[in-house]
Amino acid sequence: MTIDRLNSLDPLQPKRTTNTPRAGKGARGDSVSLSSEAIEKAELYQAMELAKAAPEERADRIAELRAKINDPDYLNDAVLSATADRILDQLL
Repeated sequence: MTIDRLNSLDPLQPKRTTNTPRAGKGARGDSVSLSSEAIEKAELYQAMELAKAAPEERADRIAELRAKINDPDYLNDAVLSATADRILDQLL
């Protein structure tokens, strides 16, 4: 079985063109525009990478808070009210 070339181009030699426009002072270059969704996803990705890179220095504090929350005497109306007030202050 023999395979002949389909066209006269040599696959090892690139085709040379002489009329290639060059970007000059007056020529416009390429441009890229990003959608708002792409920008939001990029920002979320950066935030996630920062969170992953953050050291776990507060593991002892997290364990302390978990113990407090699991204690039935800790969760009373005063604690819940103060927590709700802090959440509302941060949101507003």
